[in-house]
Amino acid sequence: MAGVFSFGGHLPGSGLIQTMCTVTFIARRRGYCLGMNRDEKLTRPTGLTPKRLKVNGCAVIGPSEPGSGTWITVNDHGVAVALVNWYSIKARVTGKAVSRGEVVNSVSAATSPEFADALLVKCPLDRINPFRLIGVFPQTSELVEWRWDLKKLARNSQQWNTQQWISSGFDEPRAQRFRGRTFRDARKQKSAGSLDWLRRLHRSHGPKSGPFSTCMHRADAATVSFTEIIVSSRGAVMRYHAGAPCQHCEFSFLVLNHRINVPI
Repeated sequence: MAGVFSFGGHLPGSGLIQTMCTVTFIARRRGYCLGMNRDEKLTRPTGLTPKRLKVNGCAVIGPSEPGSGTWITVNDHGVAVALVNWYSIKARVTGKAVSRGEVVNSVSAATSPEFADALLVKCPLDRINPFRLIGVFPQTSELVEWRWDLKKLARNSQQWNTQQWISSGFDEPRAQRFRGRTFRDARKQKSAGSLDWLRRLHRSHGPKSGPFSTCMHRADAATVSFTEIIVSSRGAVMRYHAGAPCQHCEFSFLVLNHRINVPI
């Protein structure tokens, strides 16, 4: 892959096949919080805890798989990148596909949406299945979503507001309806936007434990990890729990002690 990372290097992993995820963004005046549930087949290898890397002079932290690929990172400019598969688009690459996990690798050191644009166009997109990529740029309060549908890469600017992205290889429209309802109900709570609220949301089994709950459980798949990112003027913190967030969370965490210029 052209860009920041080469295949098989830096952030190990084997590919992100059939990934299903829920990503929640919490906007703050001076930074943000981001939470991500990663849902996977129970036969998939266990993800690796976050590591600190140096990429093009930029410090980057993120979890990974045992081969090549990652699903979420944050760098020392406070920029977070997270990817969810886009199952509503039925088109798939013919022949050997490049892992969507390499997309996050390629843009992990981006410091602006324009920088991310330049890195994304160097990716072999015609060999990458459909995805939605979320980029959070706190220094300019920009929230951006890139969408690749195997025909075109579209960049959409989002409002700097609390919101959520949902992906499911089981039944994406129904998962979006059920999890979306849980999210909207949770936003009515007095604690909405707090870190504790974010964790409760991501371990929620509403309306009932199963394939459509935010903390997902099926006979063959489940939520296998929870990652949270907190960015403020003091720097960035990533916490990672290996396992379903409805279990007792034992976080491993990394801190980037790098002052970040965020709007006052």
